[in-house]
Amino acid sequence: MVEPLKAMYNEGFLRSFGKKLRSVYSGFDLEGFVTAAKKDPWEELELKGRMRRITETLGTFLPRRYEDALEILFAIDKECVGFPYLIFPDFVEVFGGSEEHWELSMSALERFTPKSSAEFAVRPFLLRDPQRMMAQMLRWSQHPDEHVRRLSSEGSRPRLPWGQALPMFKRDPSPVLPVLEQLKADSSLYVRKSVANNLNDIAKDHPGVVIDVVRRWKGMNAHTDWIVRHGCRTLIRQANPEVLALFGYAGQEEETPLAINALLTVEPAELQIGGSCELAYALNVRDGDEARIRIEYGIDFVKAGGKTSRKLFLLSDKTVPGGTRLSGKRTHRWADLTTRRHYAGEHKITLLVNGREAASAVLILKPQDLD
Repeated sequence: MVEPLKAMYNEGFLRSFGKKLRSVYSGFDLEGFVTAAKKDPWEELELKGRMRRITETLGTFLPRRYEDALEILFAIDKECVGFPYLIFPDFVEVFGGSEEHWELSMSALERFTPKSSAEFAVRPFLLRDPQRMMAQMLRWSQHPDEHVRRLSSEGSRPRLPWGQALPMFKRDPSPVLPVLEQLKADSSLYVRKSVANNLNDIAKDHPGVVIDVVRRWKGMNAHTDWIVRHGCRTLIRQANPEVLALFGYAGQEEETPLAINALLTVEPAELQIGGSCELAYALNVRDGDEARIRIEYGIDFVKAGGKTSRKLFLLSDKTVPGGTRLSGKRTHRWADLTTRRHYAGEHKITLLVNGREAASAVLILKPQDLD
């Protein structure tokens, strides 16, 4: 069984980290730190809960004065690299938010982010003073270190996974756009991925804003083209007609559908939760010019309350000559995942071509036999 991510914060980590602290701060109470960090309900705490517990415990066992505590963290940060050390920027988030510490906290976040990431820690600063913090993000977007440049984009994402939401940017993303403009042709793929993810976040609330960005950016260079394509992935899955046209997908009218004689079969048509089925599809592309097509299948998953929710799965995305016959197979597994639980019932499976339904089939999912 895969060990949960929270398990990285264990007694071994606490002792190792505590020894590093004691090597530069002789007054550090290692045993007291470990005991306090692991007090109940430590075992029940999830990843971010454990991280915050360690941060708050540091606040008790390091010097009370914020500047002095940071000096100790600065003294060991070169050997504290990787995901577990998100506790460093988290310390800034928890203890460095006052006005008197602004400059020091910004300097600390800039210093810590290459070693772990400050993308979560910047968000309370953004919520308190978005104008001032976005001015800081714009400065970071011009930093020589790719990790700091990425922070300016990743930290300002309206919908950052695991991070606090930024409702003001959900309502109005315009303050974020100058940062993305600065990074639109960044040499680092690490940064470009973040810019694309930021655009994808914005597209969920303001598709028109992102479409305007695509119109301005598309064709500038290969880096920028990659960003806008990846940043429009949600709009493409939604078959937004403007976006499909911008990226060259073939249009279709009622009288001239793109997919002709489309078929979709599922075998077996009944199975238990935990099993697998094979999907087979075939279709003809209409005659005429070559066409860029995106073939997906959507499953209307039955939810706990009996309602359904569709999820799309990509089968193919390519340009083909007019009149081409396309076919393929895909195995779909119905085992429960951490991100999806299956429920018994009738599941409609739909073949979509450039967002339009072309064929469908039905699968009956039965409860798992536990005998």
